[in-house]
Amino acid sequence: MTGYLVRRLLYAAISVALVSVLVFVITHVISDPVKVMLPLDASQAEYERMREALGFNRPLLDQFLDFAGDAVRGDFGQSLWQRAPALPLVIERLPATFLLAFAAMLIALVFAIPLGVLAALRPRSLLDHACTLGSLVGMCVASNWLGLMLILIFAVGLGWFPSSGYATGAEVWSFLALPAVTLAAAPLGRITQIVRSSVLDELNKNYVMAARARGLAEQSVILGHALKNAAIPIVTLSGWELSRLLAGFTVIVEVVFAWPGVGQLAMDAIKRKDLPLLQADVFVVGVLVVGLNLIIDMTYGWFDPRIRYT
Repeated sequence: MTGYLVRRLLYAAISVALVSVLVFVITHVISDPVKVMLPLDASQAEYERMREALGFNRPLLDQFLDFAGDAVRGDFGQSLWQRAPALPLVIERLPATFLLAFAAMLIALVFAIPLGVLAALRPRSLLDHACTLGSLVGMCVASNWLGLMLILIFAVGLGWFPSSGYATGAEVWSFLALPAVTLAAAPLGRITQIVRSSVLDELNKNYVMAARARGLAEQSVILGHALKNAAIPIVTLSGWELSRLLAGFTVIVEVVFAWPGVGQLAMDAIKRKDLPLLQADVFVVGVLVVGLNLIIDMTYGWFDPRIRYT
C-alpha cells in the first residue's frame, strides 16, 4: 500500500510537471505572447519594448528554467489585468467553483443512482425507457440553453431564484440552485446509464441468485451486494465527471449565471490577454484533477476488498 501510494504520488508530480511544460509551450512557443497582449495596431518599437520588459527576448531555455523555478514556488508573476500576484487570485475563486461542482455532482448522484437501479430492476419496461430517454436528453442538452431556460422560467417568470450572481452565507443556496441544476444535467444522464448497465450486469450473476435463495431481503441483495459490486465503474465515472467540472467545464454555466469561479476567471484572463493569470489558472486546475484521480484510485479497495495495491 505504501509503495503504491509513493509511486502514485511520484506519477502525480510528473503529471503536474508535464502540465506546466504544456502551459509554457502553448504560451511561449506555439504563440507569441507579446503579440497576443498588444493591440493589433501596436508598433514594432512597442513590441520590442514589451518583449524586453517581460523578459521574452531572452533565450527560450532561460525563460523555461525561470518559469519552472517560479512555478515550484507557486509564483506565476503579477496579473497584467488586476496588478496582483496571479496564484492568489486563482485560489480566491476556488471555493465558488468547488461549491458549484460538488453541488452539481450531489444532485446528479442523488437522482442518478435510484433511477439507474430502478431501471435495472425493470429492464425494457416503461420506466426503463423513460429513464433512458431522460438520461439521453440530459446528456444532449446544451448547458447555455438549459441555463437560459431555467432563468426565464424560475427567475424571471416565477421569481423563485435570482437570475445570476453569488452571495455568501445562507443566501448562497438561492443563487446556487439554478447553476447547479444546469451543471448536473449531463453528469446525471451519464451516471444513470452506467448505474443501470452495471447493476443489471451484477443482478444476472450467480452470487445474486444465491443471496436470494438464502432468503435475504431484496433490499439487502440490491444495495448490499449488487450495487456495492457495481460501484467501481460508478465511482470511476463520477470521479471523471467531477474532474471535468473542476477542469473548467463549468465555464459556460459560470458565464451564464455570472458565477465567480475559476472557469470565468480563465475566460476573463483570455479576453484581457492576461498570460500570468491564465498560466496560474491552468496549473491549479491540473493539480486539482491529478489529486482527485489519485483519491479515486485509493477508494477502489474499499468497494472491492479483492483489490490489492501492489
